[in-house]
Amino acid sequence: MSYTVEAEGICKSFSGHPVLDHVDLAVETGSVLALLGPNGAGKTTMVRILATLMRPDAGNATIAGHDLRIDPAGVKRSISLTGQFAAVDEKLTGRENLEMMGQLLRLSRMAARARASELLAEFDLADAAGRRAAKYSGGMRRRLDLAISMIARPPLVFLDEPTTGLDPRSREQTWSTVRRLVDEGVTVLLTTQHLEEADQLADTVAVLDHGRVVARGTPDELKARLGAEVVRLQFADLAAYERALRGLDAVRADGRLRTIDVATEGTAGEIFQILGRLQEAGAPAHKVSTYRPSLDDVFLSVTGAAQAGSAVDRGTASDPGSAAQHEAKEMAR
Repeated sequence: MSYTVEAEGICKSFSGHPVLDHVDLAVETGSVLALLGPNGAGKTTMVRILATLMRPDAGNATIAGHDLRIDPAGVKRSISLTGQFAAVDEKLTGRENLEMMGQLLRLSRMAARARASELLAEFDLADAAGRRAAKYSGGMRRRLDLAISMIARPPLVFLDEPTTGLDPRSREQTWSTVRRLVDEGVTVLLTTQHLEEADQLADTVAVLDHGRVVARGTPDELKARLGAEVVRLQFADLAAYERALRGLDAVRADGRLRTIDVATEGTAGEIFQILGRLQEAGAPAHKVSTYRPSLDDVFLSVTGAAQAGSAVDRGTASDPGSAAQHEAKEMAR
C-alpha cells in the first residue's frame, strides 16, 4: 500500500496556544481523506503546513515522496491547493484563464492551448469556453477552479471547503468531478463542514478536536461504532428534558426542541430499558423515533459537542475563544 501523504507528530502553536498536538495523518494514493473538526480544531493549519505555507513546530511529513522540511520545492511541485472560493479571473474567459495559468506554469503557448482544450472538455466547460468567467454559475466557476489546479496533474490536491455556497445541483457536479479525479489516480485531502460531503466522497475520515485526531476510519466504520440505531427521545417539557439529559449518554441534544439522541444496538429490549429508566426518573419520553447513525452523529459524539447544539460550525464547546481565535488570527496574517 502506498501513501501520498505521511505525516507524523505534527505540532503547531500560536502565541503559546497549541493548535496541533502530535497529529499523525496518512492518505493512501488515489483516495480521498476528509479532515473534519470544529472551528479552531486545526484543520486549516494542518493543510497550510502540508502545503508548505507554514512550518510546523515539531514533526515532519512526506508528500509524494518529498520530505516537507528538506525538499519543500519538491512538495510544491507535487500539490495543488484549491480554497473555499474559486480563484479565477472573472474578466477572462474560461479558456483564457486556463491558457494563462498554463503559461505561468511554463507551458509553451501551443501546449497551454492544447491543455486548456483537454481540461475544458474534461470538466464539462467546452460549451462555455469563450464566455467570461463572471458569467459562470457558482458550480461552473468551481469546476474551472479545479480545472486550473489540474493543469499539471499533481499527485495531491487539497480541497478546502470545495462546495461552500453552491446549490445542491452544483454541489453534485463538483462531487462528480472529484470522483473522476480520484478514479484517475489523484489523491485528495478534503476539508469540509458538510458531513454529507465527507460521507459521499471520503474513503477515510479523520476527525480533529482540540488539535488531536480523535477518530479515524471509513465513514461506515465510524458510524458502526455508534451502534445500529440512534433513538431520538422528545420530552413534553424542559424539566423532563433536563432530568433525562443528566441520566443519558447523548449523541446529541437540543434544548429548543427538547430532543435527546442516544446510540443503541437497535433491539427492542434496549429501547424499552431506556424508556423504563426515564419513567422511573420522572422524565418520561413524550415521543420516540429511531434512525441510522450518520457522520453528523459521529462528529458530535467524538468532539464532545453533543450538548452544545447540532451545528458543526459552533466551534469548540469548552473554550470557544482560544484555539479558534488564535488560528483565525494567524490565518488572516
